[in-house]
Amino acid sequence: MQRYGMVIRVKPEKFEEYKQLHAQVWPDVLKMIKEYNIRNYSIYHKDGYLFSYFEYVGDDFDTDMAKMAADPTTQKWWDVCKPCQEPLDTRAEGQWWASMEEVFHCD
Repeated sequence: MQRYGMVIRVKPEKFEEYKQLHAQVWPDVLKMIKEYNIRNYSIYHKDGYLFSYFEYVGDDFDTDMAKMAADPTTQKWWDVCKPCQEPLDTRAEGQWWASMEEVFHCD
């Protein structure tokens, strides 16, 4: 299992919309998250930033994420969520959410 933390800004005028979307995530989106080996997925908010945490339990993260990204329902979900978000300028090329470095963990 590999832990992931990612960060992105949420547009202030879109925060309530973003919360509403995530209060009723589409069932097929939740299915894809599980099918492609993501567990214990959470998103937090503070001062205009969204922080996501999840655990990946598969064997090939890049392949699983590419398969999930190719799913038409996932693409539609991202289409409704992306207008609420503002990526960080410092994210790596090809990223929407910026990956974070884990500096501490305690079970």
